[in-house]
Amino acid sequence: QVQLVESGGGLVQAGGSLRLSCAASGRTVSSYAMGWFRQAPGKEREFVAGISRTGDNTAYADSVKGRFTISRDNAKNTVYLQMNSLKPEDTAVYYCARSIVGVTRTSRGYDYWGQGTQVTVSS
Repeated sequence: QVQLVESGGGLVQAGGSLRLSCAASGRTVSSYAMGWFRQAPGKEREFVAGISRTGDNTAYADSVKGRFTISRDNAKNTVYLQMNSLKPEDTAVYYCARSIVGVTRTSRGYDYWGQGTQVTVSS
């Protein structure tokens, strides 16, 4: 069993930055690709970023490319999402998840999910 706990969300003004963390416990996630998703009110959950188990392969949604950076520290069993130049449309609950199929944009490829952390960007 794997528990994923996100933290670092909050309220920030447009143009600001936040760094989300996803700490895994129970079992290591170092052998798995990981991903971040987000869900805004009234919208479907969408892929944000993914990272391979070694960190040498990453993928981003077009909407966040160049502004967000995903990284991981396998020694700490933690995955990060650095979010810069935040926009009001980035407002959502952000989830991290463990992938069972490598770096993928499809939520069906993820088996364990965190409870989410709220990010609110004011204009």
